[in-house]
Amino acid sequence: MLRLLRNNSPFIILVLFLFAIVIKLPALLHPQLPQQVPGHYLYNYLLSIMTIVMGHNGFWYTLLAVILLFLQSLYIRNIVTRHKLFARTSYVTSYVFLLLTSIYPQFSSFGETLIINWLLAGAMDVMFSFTQTTQPRKLIYNAGLLLSLAAMFQFTALTFFLLLLVGMLLFRPFNMGEWSVAMVGYVTPLYFLLSLLFLADKMYLFWLWPRGGFSLTTHIASPGYFIGTLSGLLLLTGTGVYAMRQNVPLTNIYVRRDWIAITYYLILSGFVAIFTDGSIKTGWTIVMPALSIIISHALLLEKSKRFSNFIFYFSLAFLLYCIGVNK
Repeated sequence: MLRLLRNNSPFIILVLFLFAIVIKLPALLHPQLPQQVPGHYLYNYLLSIMTIVMGHNGFWYTLLAVILLFLQSLYIRNIVTRHKLFARTSYVTSYVFLLLTSIYPQFSSFGETLIINWLLAGAMDVMFSFTQTTQPRKLIYNAGLLLSLAAMFQFTALTFFLLLLVGMLLFRPFNMGEWSVAMVGYVTPLYFLLSLLFLADKMYLFWLWPRGGFSLTTHIASPGYFIGTLSGLLLLTGTGVYAMRQNVPLTNIYVRRDWIAITYYLILSGFVAIFTDGSIKTGWTIVMPALSIIISHALLLEKSKRFSNFIFYFSLAFLLYCIGVNK
């Protein structure tokens, strides 16, 4: 199957969709209705609108989440392909992302982290284009806007402001005008939010926005599951980093800068996940986009086919273990 994923045929999309449905059956068979999160008024307002359309049937929300995760996997793969992060075009990154978001059934439920990941992936896509455009200020503004919108949904996502600074340092020569545009783009959503709350006489909602927590072990099913899952993720991440150190030095300077940005993305997303409000059950999925891209290195390592095949079959065994434990 690894050889199949390494192909660039559109037929693989159908295979991946069937794979996604199968591995996310535990979530689909036991759907959960998304709950409003105290203080997250923007997300709560979105849920109120969705309730009008979808009612109170948890299955439709879970099915929507599965479809969005599948589309998100294709978008992440599209980013990797367009910016030439790997030497060959494949669907391996989509496979890894779908697998990682299936190791715990609640990761496949609808939540605000799913929305935040779309915004963060879009911001990274835009930042990777900073060096490939004749209109950098437009892209810089868009990147700041997307990262700020992510923070509007979840206060701890303010941490990704540092990712904007990293992007400006990596991909653009210093220019005070461009940095000003980045700041304006980041402040714009906050400005409009404050304006709307002021006009609606609901400024008290703004002070509910700064919320955090500690979600490292909030939703652990059992100590055995935690140890097994953590060990499997560390092994996959370690092999991905090992393979990345083999592959990245062979690329050009622009691609190497992209990988530096992805590494910072993973570090910041891990920090955000740890200090996310424990009531957000999908909080740890925020690390999955960057983690899936890095782990993909291990499955695409050309120097050792046996190594890649071992990691592929290990990833499947790891997934089966996670699904089995969480029956």
